[in-house]
Amino acid sequence: MDRQLREASLPGGFERIFREHYSFVHRTAHRITGNAADAEDALQNLFIRLIRKELPAEVWTNPKAYLYRAAVNASLDVIRARRGEYTTDMTQLAEQPASTEPSRGEQVTFDRLRMALAELNPKAAEILILRHVHGYSDVDIANLLGTSRGTIAVTLFRSRRRLRKVIRAFMEGRP
Repeated sequence: MDRQLREASLPGGFERIFREHYSFVHRTAHRITGNAADAEDALQNLFIRLIRKELPAEVWTNPKAYLYRAAVNASLDVIRARRGEYTTDMTQLAEQPASTEPSRGEQVTFDRLRMALAELNPKAAEILILRHVHGYSDVDIANLLGTSRGTIAVTLFRSRRRLRKVIRAFMEGRP
């Protein structure tokens, strides 16, 4: 473990983690933000923050989980910052073939869904995305986040209920 932490403190250790997880982090950010430009913004913000601060040990012991959570949070920050000007230009939350263009109605729906996700607690949004976008099981999510399956199930139940309320408010034109 000490060897890992010493190696990780070197710039090459950070570069290795960046290269190994860049695609995963970008894909996660793209699915949440809905377009490539916002995903790039989230990705840049995430890695700039990591470079500027002393990195927690979790970056080196479980980089995929740490970077996933950080990508979700950075993506939600981008959505919150762009509230009101947000439009989807490329894909939906779930993967679609590159040739499939969402209709205008679908774009509005996905924009509202993204804004509703941004209204949730970041941990709740992260768990919802892991479950419904990435298709992880409750057990897989619990293992990835270092918590129990029961905690994940309860969080999903509460988050879905909260998400329905937020989406309903958006559909009715309420803030």
